[in-house]
Amino acid sequence: MVEIIRDSLKYSNLKNMKKISKKNHKILNKPQGLRLDIGGGNNPQPGFINIDYRSLEKVDIVHDLEKQPWPIHSNSVSLAISSHVIEHINPVKGGFLNFMNEAWRILKPGGQFIIGAPYATSPGMFRDPTHCNFVNEESWLYFSPTEKLYHGSLYSIYAPLPWDIKVNTWHSNGNLEVVLKKLPILPEHKVDKEYLRLLKKHTKLTK
Repeated sequence: MVEIIRDSLKYSNLKNMKKISKKNHKILNKPQGLRLDIGGGNNPQPGFINIDYRSLEKVDIVHDLEKQPWPIHSNSVSLAISSHVIEHINPVKGGFLNFMNEAWRILKPGGQFIIGAPYATSPGMFRDPTHCNFVNEESWLYFSPTEKLYHGSLYSIYAPLPWDIKVNTWHSNGNLEVVLKKLPILPEHKVDKEYLRLLKKHTKLTK
């Protein structure tokens, strides 16, 4: 993964953004952007603000990642990382698509999202009884209108908020690592109207 610089941030009540203290608002509004560990548990990356559904000692923001919006401003994160989390996100009824759209929302334009997960057919994927979201090297093509293998045809099936795939490496008996870059929404992407509606709604709720 990457090495990052940790910021200190503690939340008490996260039902809505209005209850964040003035001090935390200053941190959230850093012009250079936040660095966010999504699902870091008690092992967050050094230098990252840590969001997790569990109330653990090293978790800064306690929030269920399957519930959107996350209590983070839109366009406020310069770099996000998620290590061995997405395999726990329930993909039923677009759950994983919504998770990825929310990560897109909070990232600054051009921000990057680094993802590590067990490969779909690896022993590690089948070992944990809470794993439910199987991904391989082609799963990311559904999120990228710029991918070259199928010329964006997989992206057009669901038309989520758009990403560019910068790195896509994997071992079929081990893990995969992907680096995605947030793309601007362009007319030719034909992003699903419901996703655009939710983006506008979540941006307003987290101001």
